Amino acid sequence: MAEHKALSHTDLARRGLMFILSSPSGAGKTTISRKLLETDEAIKLSVSVTTRPMRPGEKDGVHYFFVDDAEFDRMVEEDDFYEWAHVFGHRYGTPKGRIRDALKHGQDFLFDIDWQGTQQLYQKDQQDTVSVFILPPSIAELRRRLEGRAQDSAEVIDARMERARAEISHWAEYDYVVINDDLDECYAKVREILHAERMKRTRQTGLIPFVRELMG
Repeated sequence: MAEHKALSHTDLARRGLMFILSSPSGAGKTTISRKLLETDEAIKLSVSVTTRPMRPGEKDGVHYFFVDDAEFDRMVEEDDFYEWAHVFGHRYGTPKGRIRDALKHGQDFLFDIDWQGTQQLYQKDQQDTVSVFILPPSIAELRRRLEGRAQDSAEVIDARMERARAEISHWAEYDYVVINDDLDECYAKVREILHAERMKRTRQTGLIPFVRELMG
């Protein structure tokens, strides 16, 4: 059962937000993102554009928009991205699309991007951006989780660990930092952050007419 109801005509008007979750690979970001999307009807996943090949089970337009390098270049030239970056030899970008218009009507978007993408998003739309960085409890635990997936070779895991250390070095650039020692507790904290940010006075656009009515 959903924990939050979608916006309705009985709610005060609210401006939506772009909710960023970042973490090193294996720190729990994907699991927490999935739980948020499953339990909160008021937030949608921002689907990225990528040049990497489609993996088994993935669907174009659902997991990513899969394009070739020429199409990605065209989108960069036409300023069609909020942000984009190179990740493991491929490029990923967030298309602007209808996001800006949807924010005006109270729609929230979840972003699964790294620190570089977060900085680019801040530069283009800081007022609507909220960023959360998820830390592993230790480097040893992070490696254990990656090895437990049994999906990558030792060389790939080493590369992910090296990248993880680089990503962790940018923790102070985020609005919030949460340590994922216990998945349920970490998820609860992320959910509380989202709820509090939705309640900020500056996002409660419906408060102005409401208070005017109260004051008569």
